[in-house]
Amino acid sequence: MISQIVISQNLPKVASGKLERMESFKSNYITPRNIDVWLPENYSSSKKYCVLYMHDGQMLFDSETTWNKQAWDVDDVVSKLMKEGKIQDVIVVGMASDGNTRHVDYFPQKPFESLTQNQQDSIYKANRSNGQSVFNKGKINSDNYLKFIVKELKPIIDGKYSVYTDAKHTFIAGSSMGGLISMYAICEYPNIFGGAACLSTHWPGIFAVENNPIPNAFFEYLKKHLPNPKNHKLYFDYGTATLDAMYEPFQLKVDKIMKAKGFTSQNWSTQKFEGEEHSEKSWNKRLHIPIEFLLGKN
Repeated sequence: MISQIVISQNLPKVASGKLERMESFKSNYITPRNIDVWLPENYSSSKKYCVLYMHDGQMLFDSETTWNKQAWDVDDVVSKLMKEGKIQDVIVVGMASDGNTRHVDYFPQKPFESLTQNQQDSIYKANRSNGQSVFNKGKINSDNYLKFIVKELKPIIDGKYSVYTDAKHTFIAGSSMGGLISMYAICEYPNIFGGAACLSTHWPGIFAVENNPIPNAFFEYLKKHLPNPKNHKLYFDYGTATLDAMYEPFQLKVDKIMKAKGFTSQNWSTQKFEGEEHSEKSWNKRLHIPIEFLLGKN
C-alpha cells in the first residue's frame, strides 16, 4: 500500500522547505494520484507538526507546473506565517485531483443521495458552458474519496512524519468543489478533522442556479451534521467576480445555519472579497487569512 517516496527534478519547485512525493498513490477507493508532502524549513523529527490536507494538490506549489500558470504558493504563505510566529508548525499534504473524476470525488454524496431519483438523474445530465458533461458520466464517489484520505493516506502520513494525529491538529482545505468536499469532510469525520477552510465554496454543485435543488440539500445536511462548535473551526469565503459572483446568496444562508448551530467568531469566519475572482491567484492573495484562523497560536 505505501507508495514510493520520490524526490526528483520533476517535482514542483518550492521557495522554501522541501517537497516529497508519493507517486501515483494506489487506493482501494479512488483512481491513483500523486500526493505531495511539503515539509517546512528545518523540519525535525524531534518535534511534532500539525497536518493540513489540501485538495487539488497539483495547483498548490509551483505555477510553472500548472495548467493555467497559477498556483496557491502554499509554501510561501505558510512559511511566512510560521516565521512570524503566527501559526503552529505544520506540514502540508497536497492530494492531486484526477481531471476525469474530480467532480464525482468532491461532490458531497449524502446530500446528493437525499434528492429524489428524478432530481439525481437530472443533475447527472448537467453540462458545463462548453457543453461538456459536469460528471464525465461517472457516479458521485465522495464517500470513498474521504475513505481514501482517512483510512489510507492519513495512517501513512501519521506513521512516516513527526505529526500530531488528533483532530485538534488536523485540518483540511480546498477551493470551489474542494471547498465543498472540505465542508463534507469535517461533517463526516469530526473526530479526524478539527478545522476546515472552504474557499469560494461551489454551493450550486453544478453550473446552473435556476431550479437547482442541490444548495438546499447542502443546507439541510449542514443543519443535521455540522460538527460541535466547541472543538471545531470552519472558514468560508467568496469573491464577487467570475464564478464567485453566484455564491453570496447561498453563503448567506449557510451563515444563518452556522449561527443557529452555535458557531461564533471564535470558531467560524465567513469573508467576502470584493472584486476577487475564481482563481488560484485570488486564493493565494487571501490564503494567509484561513491558515491563521485555523492554525493560529492560542
